Amino acid sequence: MKIIPFLLMLAATASADIVTKTVEYEHGGIKFDGYLAYDSSVSPDAKRAGVLVIPEWWGLNDYARTRAKQLAGMGYVGFAVDMYAGGVTTTDAKKAKELAGPLYGSPEMAARGQAGLDELLKTGMVDANKVAAIGFCFGGSTCQALAYTGAPVAGIVSFHGGLIQPTPEDLKNIRCKFLMLNGAIDPTIKPEAIASYMKALDSAHVDYQFINYAGALHAFTNPEATELGKKNGMSDVVGYNETAARRSWEQMKMFFGEIFGGK
Repeated sequence: MKIIPFLLMLAATASADIVTKTVEYEHGGIKFDGYLAYDSSVSPDAKRAGVLVIPEWWGLNDYARTRAKQLAGMGYVGFAVDMYAGGVTTTDAKKAKELAGPLYGSPEMAARGQAGLDELLKTGMVDANKVAAIGFCFGGSTCQALAYTGAPVAGIVSFHGGLIQPTPEDLKNIRCKFLMLNGAIDPTIKPEAIASYMKALDSAHVDYQFINYAGALHAFTNPEATELGKKNGMSDVVGYNETAARRSWEQMKMFFGEIFGGK
């Protein structure tokens, strides 16, 4: 795997005074362990844009935490959500399916995303008018579900997320812009599903971009995806693609520049 560019990108944030910590919060009587990252060199009185990070179906692992730290190095307050409670993670696809399955498409999926968003806003460091949610795979789907509730985010970014077809009521609730970043050869996302999804968003005049990355499978941004695919007998489904990972992250940066008007 070509993970050197990814590591160099992380090193660029090393000069910033990044603070990271686990944040325990409660939702529905259940305790969750989120992950907060921010640059302590920024004045406490200076409100910053905040970015919610929703992990893949593996749970809040090192990859999700790394993304939160990257965002902190860019000047944002990053908060990675614990979707499973207690910080549970796995590298076993069967276990991940057991964890994510009951949530997928249910009201609780968006509710857990909203619980994380509430915690991000509670930090007191974030400008409530400059908040976005990004998610990877299962997390990308969760971002969509969150947007369908009318959550107060300026935009969502779905990295190789499964598509949740919006209902007419969902479409009425959307208040934000969408950036959908998809692997062109991801076998889990069918062309007809993309067409139907875009038609629905068009019908509601949603401001969205849908970008396909040539040669990219599912989970293309995660440097561990190729090995996870081999381990779980899914090599034809998931895999890391350095070019698509880099381009999609840059696309997200441009999107943030648009919806936030700068950091």
